[in-house]
Amino acid sequence: MSQAALAQPVSPQLDQLSAKNFARLSAFIHDYSGIKMPSNKRTMLEGRLRRRMRAHRMNSLNAYCSFLFEDGGLEGETIHLIDVVTTNKTEFFREPTHFDFMEKVGLPALAKGRRKPLKIWSAAASIGAEAYTLAMVLEDFIADRRGLDYSILGTDICTDVLAKAVAGRYAEPMIEPVSMARRRQYLMQSKDRALGEVRIVPRLRSKVAFGRLNLMDEAYPVERDIDIIFCRNILIYFDKPTQAKVLTRLCDHLAPGGYLFLGHSESIVGIDLPVRQIANTVFQKR
Repeated sequence: MSQAALAQPVSPQLDQLSAKNFARLSAFIHDYSGIKMPSNKRTMLEGRLRRRMRAHRMNSLNAYCSFLFEDGGLEGETIHLIDVVTTNKTEFFREPTHFDFMEKVGLPALAKGRRKPLKIWSAAASIGAEAYTLAMVLEDFIADRRGLDYSILGTDICTDVLAKAVAGRYAEPMIEPVSMARRRQYLMQSKDRALGEVRIVPRLRSKVAFGRLNLMDEAYPVERDIDIIFCRNILIYFDKPTQAKVLTRLCDHLAPGGYLFLGHSESIVGIDLPVRQIANTVFQKR
């Protein structure tokens, strides 16, 4: 890298990506993660990339891009780059009708005459709120069903959020949607009340495994007899061809009779999949 690139700091108001570098970044992010990065997200992208620019003690976004694309930095930087550009909005019991369907319809159907554990996959797990919500629902369900067990896999492309998911610590405002009965059973108050945190109880944490997975990969290192897959509110960031590829691969891992849950703003219209719709954004594999 040239000495000029490290010379004088550039004001954030003046430091902008060149058209060439924005195009290069947009193409790479889309190809790697499936996330669309249109021109109206340029300011957002610049703001997030400044974290990585500062981490490398660089003085401009374009110097950071030179590091990525010309100085061989991309290989070691990809995970960090994707971590800062991904959006990770999540909450406990988000879109609650899905969990109502599980309790009243999905789980009773899957449990009939069943001996082996139920397998559930949260395919865009973020900081783990969805996966632990699923664990709460499953714990309640199996409480009076002797011999029935379950396991949950949570995956995400972002390593930062996965570390938080494994820790299972959350700010108290996040647990607002969790009932008082479930709070008493599945959450622990921090010993230091000033932290304003709760933590998922060890029993529940032991039922959930987390790992990094890129939904753009051609193959997923996941078992192929999953009973329930949640892939919610991530497809909206993909174009239609990418949605079709991801959904096809997810269905390959879904057991016959298993359920696929999408976000309420997502659709499979125009995509040929081996599923039938049985509720709002709930699909069952044929």
